[in-house]
Amino acid sequence: MSNTLPKIAFITGVTGQDGAYLSEFLLKKGYIVHGLKRRSSLFNTDRIDHLYQDPHMENQNFILHYGDMTDSTNLIRLIKDIQPDEIYNLAAMSHVAVSFETPEYTGNADGLGTLRILDAVRLLGLEKKTRIYQASTSELYGKVQEVPQSETTPFFPRSPYAVAKMYAYWITVNYREAYGMYACNGILFNHESPIRGETFVTRKITRATARIALGLQDKLYLGNLDAQRDWGHAKDYVRMMWMILQADEAEDWVIATGKTTPVRDFVRMSFAEVGIELEFRGEGIGEKAYVKACNDARFRIQIGKEVLAVDPKYFRPTEVDLLIGDASKAKNKLGWECQYNLQDLVKDMMQSDLKLMQKDQYLKDGGYNTLNYFE
Repeated sequence: MSNTLPKIAFITGVTGQDGAYLSEFLLKKGYIVHGLKRRSSLFNTDRIDHLYQDPHMENQNFILHYGDMTDSTNLIRLIKDIQPDEIYNLAAMSHVAVSFETPEYTGNADGLGTLRILDAVRLLGLEKKTRIYQASTSELYGKVQEVPQSETTPFFPRSPYAVAKMYAYWITVNYREAYGMYACNGILFNHESPIRGETFVTRKITRATARIALGLQDKLYLGNLDAQRDWGHAKDYVRMMWMILQADEAEDWVIATGKTTPVRDFVRMSFAEVGIELEFRGEGIGEKAYVKACNDARFRIQIGKEVLAVDPKYFRPTEVDLLIGDASKAKNKLGWECQYNLQDLVKDMMQSDLKLMQKDQYLKDGGYNTLNYFE
């Protein structure tokens, strides 16, 4: 019987998509996982409820702590008490469009929040014990300078979110070089799942597709249908986060599929999963999508029905038109490979959202009110 103590991980942003999948992944590997969550008047732990343990139990391996990336005192105290072997800094104000509305908070949480984590580890003398993963983003590339984007591609951020993340990226590099800390950036391209936040474009699409097919929603409004993104499955990406911190040397890594898809095609694929074929007409803000055929008897949707329109309010002040990553370094040096392709991802998301919306349909048919969300 091994006497080796389990590794201890501290995950900020534990209630988010990546935090939930990473927690599950690490727990299966025998880690003790501590997570940081913000205080809210509502329970906001839906994604991790299946991992939750009664706080009154002894010998827990999944422990949640209240805190905030803007509170350095709180972060120092928690890191001192937890003594983590690995820190995964996933917490962020991560909605690009909203960052234009809250630029100061975004800079504080996403940029300075990363500095607070790094400096807490340094001040506590944990530089040699604790390895740090910083969740970086493909939004750093913004107005892309080369295609595809790799670890050596110049950054050109196009939003307050991306600018804050660029500070976080470089302060991570600086602390690694200045203090010999094991601190890495994972430049993650877009990664989705059935538990992606409902306001992000992919989940907005799959959720609306299910609702439209079931007659619960009339149409979907989107912004730039020509925007192209490199979409992967979050499960593949959290596995790579862990692999990054197991490497002998601290480096920065691109995590991507290497394939890019227009938003329009993601819409088309989502509707196809429920047997609905779309026809797109028009251009720019006048573009619309109509039902061309429905091959699934479960859904009685009218042929010719308009199900998608473009709303200019969803265009960003500074658009990012094309992102496609080159993860050759991760594949060659760490052996990382995607286990899900885009079709797998869309199918996974649509099956999940269809089940969720069927519950709403059941309640509505029974005379009960259901919540309608419009973003």
